[in-house]
Amino acid sequence: MQRTHYCGEITETSIGQDVLICGWVHRRRDHGGVIFLDLRDREGLLQVVFQPELAEIFKRAEGIRNEFVIEVKGSVRLRPGNQANPNLKTGQIEVVASTLNILNQAATPPFMLDEHYNVSEEVRLKYRFLDLRRPEMQERMIRRSKMVRAVRTYLDDQGFLDIETPMLTLPTPGGARDYLVPSRVHKGSFFALPQSPQLFKQLLMVSGFDRYYQVVRCFRDEDLRADRQPEFTQIDIEASFIDQEWMINLNEGLLKHLFKTQLNLEFDAFPRMTYDEAMRLYGSDKPDLRIPLQFVDLKDLMQDVEFKAFGEPARDQYGRVVALRLPEGAAKLSRKMLDDYAVFVGEYGAKGLAYIKVNDLAEGLAGLQSPILKFLTPEKVTQILERVDAKNGDIVFFGAGHQDVVAASIGALRVKLGHDLQLLTHEWAPLWVTDFPLFEKGEQGVWMARHHPFTAPNIQNLDELKDPESVKAYAYDIVLNGYEVGGGSIRIHDAKIQQAVFDLLGIHHEEAQKKFGFLLNALQYGAPPHGGLAFGLDRLVMLFTGTHNIRDVIAFPKTQSAACLMTSAPAEVDLKQLLEVGLRKI
Repeated sequence: MQRTHYCGEITETSIGQDVLICGWVHRRRDHGGVIFLDLRDREGLLQVVFQPELAEIFKRAEGIRNEFVIEVKGSVRLRPGNQANPNLKTGQIEVVASTLNILNQAATPPFMLDEHYNVSEEVRLKYRFLDLRRPEMQERMIRRSKMVRAVRTYLDDQGFLDIETPMLTLPTPGGARDYLVPSRVHKGSFFALPQSPQLFKQLLMVSGFDRYYQVVRCFRDEDLRADRQPEFTQIDIEASFIDQEWMINLNEGLLKHLFKTQLNLEFDAFPRMTYDEAMRLYGSDKPDLRIPLQFVDLKDLMQDVEFKAFGEPARDQYGRVVALRLPEGAAKLSRKMLDDYAVFVGEYGAKGLAYIKVNDLAEGLAGLQSPILKFLTPEKVTQILERVDAKNGDIVFFGAGHQDVVAASIGALRVKLGHDLQLLTHEWAPLWVTDFPLFEKGEQGVWMARHHPFTAPNIQNLDELKDPESVKAYAYDIVLNGYEVGGGSIRIHDAKIQQAVFDLLGIHHEEAQKKFGFLLNALQYGAPPHGGLAFGLDRLVMLFTGTHNIRDVIAFPKTQSAACLMTSAPAEVDLKQLLEVGLRKI
């Protein structure tokens, strides 16, 4: 006989029916001569009762321990008296066992599956096959599967085609490091695992497949953090004969579809903000709009002050001076907290954290507390407080220095204050950020592509590329609760423009032909206008399931050192395997 129901699917409608269920023993309890088991499978928990009248079955049930795999046949009934469990989906019913088959025994697990909060992540990852049995982990994996299905349904309905692109491809220059795969047939040559299907999906547009998508694995050999992995999954989308507005509307619709189908939430049109506005107000191109704090620029006020910490960056072309007003913050923040926040911004390059506590504006300077008041004139202090619209009880923080350091440090402080002081005003904050710079300066002042070198510039003629700093891109990111969950752009479809961008980036004709010749060649054969976007599936699932660690939504993730504790990968290989691919140990 085969299983008739999952444990978590049985409800009061099944009362009186015989069922056959299978799963793992979550816990076992002996109560007054009756044995209770909580049986667990991917759909939930179900209480099973073994009564002493069936002596043979009861004796076998006495030997059962946690994580034994069993099969039970029995009758569904209401739990008697006041024994219902309102916290359990199946808490109104139980199964009275009539047969018991122990399918497999289990060694004592290294941790209890219902006490995972006391277990280190290292242990959880080493025994990931057990960790994945935990109900919350099962729920996350199921949610991930449902989200992928919803994505496919939405894009299929929009006329998109699911097309696979190669996993072994050409190494690419710049950006994150590639994972390289040596070739046995072509010794001394290497494939790269794809950082994204970018070039292939553009080639599909040239090939006439005008609406493509793929749920695709990508690889980047880069330093990790809580929301990044060396191998990750993208929802990759590309379309032809479209513009930026069309692509934004398509993907906004996709995210709304996910919210509706997965969380039963509906949204109006997502707000939009230019990159320049986001950096001006929040110091970040992925601002968390749930936090009601904004930068206030003070650069113009500080250009005539002698206080070097403020005056020098105010007079510097690339300097910035900002204030961040925390309403009613003076009473909330102790001196130790202020010291801790000063250390925190130091991690982002700030040399300190100046502040003014506003106790009583009516008392003038006497009503203020700050170590910097002695460096500013009373008139300047008044101008600052008026500019930030200070109120009694506020605390005003200041950031001054190079614009990048100010953005990073005070932007991070804004987010930390928002979470530490529970300032979030709502649960979800989607946002489109548009009009990114096409280029940014890297080391030694060399120009680099802000997104990637295939992004179309928002220009009327090629002469505008002579001033790279002013060129904007047809690029757009979708931000959710302070995380970039998707990014895309309209692509360059003209070979001349593509080569001009390569030239500006120092990728001249010979190198461009060597690395991207197949793309440049394709662009000469009637490439349509096209663009796309890629969502980070792992990051989306992380947010939708309410966890803060991307490893919680990947079945078998790597650690922050890009290792798999369960399989002990990466590992050394023997000399014979190395020689087969033309390598040797050094």
